[in-house]
Amino acid sequence: MATALKSKVAQKPSNKVIGVIDEGTSITRFAFFRLPDFVEICSHQVSITQIAPHEGWAEQSPVEILEAVRHCAVEACHKLEQVGYKATDIASIGITNQRETTVVWDKKTGEPLYNAIVWDDIRTNSTVDKVLARLPDQNHNHFRLISGLPVSPYFSALKLKWLKENIYAVRRACREKRCYAGTIDTWLIWNLTGGIEGGAFVTDVTNASRTLLMNIETLHWDPLLIKTFSLHVDMLPEIRSSSEIYGRIENVGSALDGVPISAILGNQQASLVGQQCFREGQAKNTYRKGCFLLYNTGDRCVHSTHGLVTTVAYKMGPNRPVVYALEGSVAVAGFAMKWLRDNLGLLTDIPNDSEEIAGSVFSTGDVYFVPAFTGLYAPYWRKDARGIICGLTSFTTKHHIIRAALEAVCFQTRDIIEAMKKDCGINLTKLHADGIMTNNKLLMQLQADLSGIPVLKTEVPDPAALGTAMAAAQARGIDLYDMEPDNWDQQLHITHETFLPTTTETERNVRYTKWKMAVQRSLGWVVCKKSKDMTDERYALLASIPASLFLVSSFLMLVFSQTRQTS
Repeated sequence: MATALKSKVAQKPSNKVIGVIDEGTSITRFAFFRLPDFVEICSHQVSITQIAPHEGWAEQSPVEILEAVRHCAVEACHKLEQVGYKATDIASIGITNQRETTVVWDKKTGEPLYNAIVWDDIRTNSTVDKVLARLPDQNHNHFRLISGLPVSPYFSALKLKWLKENIYAVRRACREKRCYAGTIDTWLIWNLTGGIEGGAFVTDVTNASRTLLMNIETLHWDPLLIKTFSLHVDMLPEIRSSSEIYGRIENVGSALDGVPISAILGNQQASLVGQQCFREGQAKNTYRKGCFLLYNTGDRCVHSTHGLVTTVAYKMGPNRPVVYALEGSVAVAGFAMKWLRDNLGLLTDIPNDSEEIAGSVFSTGDVYFVPAFTGLYAPYWRKDARGIICGLTSFTTKHHIIRAALEAVCFQTRDIIEAMKKDCGINLTKLHADGIMTNNKLLMQLQADLSGIPVLKTEVPDPAALGTAMAAAQARGIDLYDMEPDNWDQQLHITHETFLPTTTETERNVRYTKWKMAVQRSLGWVVCKKSKDMTDERYALLASIPASLFLVSSFLMLVFSQTRQTS
């Protein structure tokens, strides 16, 4: 196969390589990229144990994650030597990581205070209620103008608040000012650069923008948000750009000792960079367990009014401008296929069966599958939704249901595209695609047909790792060669397999209308239990009274309290 990544300009020879720590939800991987053409030359990966103490909970061991990174680094370095490189050829290391996953640890001992709470954990539903109860309008979007995000279990601030309220070790460490908290990138860098012996306590703007604690405009921790979630700024890392030297690796026990870490990018932002979506109006979607669609809005911080979140796409250096993006997240994509295999037994080999079986029928037979197993993410943000399969007839077979599951991924992606169009006023002209599910050509064709735009499947195996390597190579202080971020799309070329729409606008709109009908039927299945704060009559009364009548409300609360005591 021809190399997927080729240089468009003359580049001087180099024997340097860039290492990338790629810490995902299920896999930890370490890869090396050859310069200057950024071809991946070797890698090593291991699986991460998934811990589910209760339904809807998702945890991982921070120690296991750290040891997995160290192990992969050592093994990747051995493989690097086998292909003819030396330790001195390693120029720098970049980190890309699962986002929102939250870790708390003792800064004096370095020991985790609890397991990492994974991004898709939904234990904080009641914590959301507590926060909303103290807001004047009890509105999930109350902090959108500050943070770009809704109040949702998805984001790190809710996880930190839950940990502080429910885990004694965390609460005590916070009280004694020895609690450090951060996303996976922060945990890794602190440990890899020395830990309790002076490790760098940092994060980057892309990860910080996913916490619900950073001001999306100033790029600093916001005092109001920190106070709202009962946290303290001293427990949070310093926010830095996505491309600069944060520190040097120490005591990993491999050729990496002394090598600088010069890039941090959340995995979806790293994929956006690796897909070369550098221009305003370009977008990519990653198809994995969930889907993550990012739309580059340039230097415009667009605040969505249609259910999307505003996030930082990247900031390629301390003195370079910040680039923003709109993002829509689909909670269930590839996981729906796993559910069909493990729970219903409709599949055996997901990659092969899903394409072959679904492709054996020409349509879903008007069957629609809404896989809202734990609620719906963007653009709905409805935690009361649950999965449904509707439109069944006596002629429906497993072939139709599997095809409907694939179409559900495409419809959910179109939901996000439609919301982006409303927020930005611009029609998306093409969609870059990556992730394990893109190997299913039927899925890619369905996506083009149901969205009405070309889908470009990248030939790069891991765009997130590639994007991180690119950011690490050009960091100030590395100075390998002239490769400015503004010219990346001219200097590098990624080949794609293109899927063009084959349906009419009328046909796709009719099917999309029925999808929206199915979504409506998935709502309201769960009666969400509200916290005591949300059901407390005294607070409900106060929250409904304007601030100008505060004295009157206080009097009414006093009377109400005395009445309850008398009764």
